[in-house]
Amino acid sequence: MPVSIKDVAKEAQVSIATVSRVLNNIDVVNEDTKKKVLDAIDKLGYRPNIVARSLKTQRSRTLGIIIPDISNEFYPEIVRGAEDVANIYNYNIMLCNTDLDPEKEMEYLRVLREKMADGVLYMSNSLEPNILELIDKLGFPIVLVETRDKDKKLHSVTIDNLKAAKEGVQYLINKDNKNIVYIGTHEDMANAASLRYQGYKKALEENNIELDEGLVSFGGMKAKDGYNAIHNILSNKKDIDAIFCASDEIAMGAINALRDKGIKVPEDIDVMGFNNIYSADIFYPKLTTVAQPMYDMGSVGMRMLIKSINKEELEKQNYVLDYEIVERDSCKK
Repeated sequence: MPVSIKDVAKEAQVSIATVSRVLNNIDVVNEDTKKKVLDAIDKLGYRPNIVARSLKTQRSRTLGIIIPDISNEFYPEIVRGAEDVANIYNYNIMLCNTDLDPEKEMEYLRVLREKMADGVLYMSNSLEPNILELIDKLGFPIVLVETRDKDKKLHSVTIDNLKAAKEGVQYLINKDNKNIVYIGTHEDMANAASLRYQGYKKALEENNIELDEGLVSFGGMKAKDGYNAIHNILSNKKDIDAIFCASDEIAMGAINALRDKGIKVPEDIDVMGFNNIYSADIFYPKLTTVAQPMYDMGSVGMRMLIKSINKEELEKQNYVLDYEIVERDSCKK
């Protein structure tokens, strides 16, 4: 039979109420008694009944993390930062992968609410109105990471994606590139990547470069999307100087497509990625990219979430972290 709180109380020669106070970290128990209870817990291998405790306290000490694509190298580093902070504060994590499916995102939000998760760290593929309506209806603490809602009602941790993309494209323009391809998600998507297209357009506009829609490809964020986009663009356009990609994976796919056509990077075409995932530094050629502070996004987001759960005052509702352009080998020096 599993060890019960009664067994712990008997072993420590204290009341059940005293054991409960120790488990819930209530300070009225003196240190000697607390040590006796903790020693008894350790000796007997007692594990509290989380379900019973959560029903009593309305806290499960469990947090949800929703990510859109577990195969994308960008998200594990964010999760690592979030989990490290959650562990410090003795919270458990439920990781939910939505496979870029909005319906799955909504279902996971409902399930986490039903499972009495105390809050959610949420990375959405696209914050559509029906998702925002559901979040409002469920009414539990949520912190967005990587993106933010249009009205900025929800707490969030991001970088300035528009500005970062604009600086990335400006970096390419400063190398005398004029015919610059953009590969990424559509600007109508309610996510961070859509802002990168706006940054691309802004950089062209500020440099009096006319937008050529033949150099723009909307699709997904994976390597295959970059690969297919380059094949399609090169079948219609021959004069290309550089490629700005909304993710590093897209950039890798684009470089492979160029390689298949005998086009050298960076000798013939400059290619820039976005995110600075681990593979960016070991891919050939090593990717020049816009680096996001992935670990910090997760850790800051988790601290915000725990503060929200505990109704502590937040210094900011929306944190905008720094980014940087990391120069490597996929752009001319």
